[in-house]
Amino acid sequence: MPNSYGRDLDLNLLRVFAVVAEAGSVTEAARRLYLTQPAVSAALRRLTAAVGAPLFVRSGRGLVLTSRGQRLRAAVGPHLQPLIDAALAAPSFDPRTSERTLRLGLSDTSELWLLPPLLQALAAEAPRMRVVSVPVQFRTVGAALAAGLDVALTVADELPGDIRRERLFTGKFTCLYDPRHVRLRTLTEREYFAHTHIIVSYNGDLRGVVEDILGKTRDIRCSVSSFANLGALIDGTAMLATVPTLVAAQIQAVRPHLRTKALPFTVPTSYFEMLWPAASDDDPPCRFARAQISRIAHALAK
Repeated sequence: MPNSYGRDLDLNLLRVFAVVAEAGSVTEAARRLYLTQPAVSAALRRLTAAVGAPLFVRSGRGLVLTSRGQRLRAAVGPHLQPLIDAALAAPSFDPRTSERTLRLGLSDTSELWLLPPLLQALAAEAPRMRVVSVPVQFRTVGAALAAGLDVALTVADELPGDIRRERLFTGKFTCLYDPRHVRLRTLTEREYFAHTHIIVSYNGDLRGVVEDILGKTRDIRCSVSSFANLGALIDGTAMLATVPTLVAAQIQAVRPHLRTKALPFTVPTSYFEMLWPAASDDDPPCRFARAQISRIAHALAK
């Protein structure tokens, strides 16, 4: 630690010193600093004690610098104003010239709907910014944000108080199937549980959202770790998949012959959220990125 800190030098005293040196008067310095005269006099005494030598002597009704005071003023002058300017100046950010690398934590469903329009927006408005995408899900997002992610997008439960949250849209589920192999007119609960199913399990087991929420067991033929290849796995089979409506729409855009049916039971509503550390709340590149993500998500939810 620098010796000045070890000697308990309050750097605010240097600002008081500089104003008194300029004004030549404790009274005038107090007026300029919006302080009382006793407060300014006390600050000068503290600074004199820290320096170990007188900094001012009286001359008539004012004060003049000693030789030690003159040397201190010459040393402080070039640095004090730039420090004040740096503390008070608003941060400057121009997305067109920013070379920031954004670290995004995305659930496996997010990359499909977010990254294409986000990269297009960055190409148009922030051509030098780059994106690193890493996988997250509700069980890992808290630790991933603590480890340095700028933004995460997923469904999340309880998180520490230093994580900011913005709801993007409601997460609803539907039943996706291949009508060439499964005939569904009105999907009843009995018929639903009579079919075989493919699920996405982040735990690598045979429990999905239906087992966790309803406590009922399905005939699960296959369990996979993400939604990425679910369309290819359903295509040409008699399996049903219970998926978020957004995922179903993305799969059907590639495989329009697949169909969806409303679930014959109620799955509690979940909220897809944008999450970020409170420490980056006022970081200009992060705020810019969050605004882009929010715009894309809200357009998608319409």
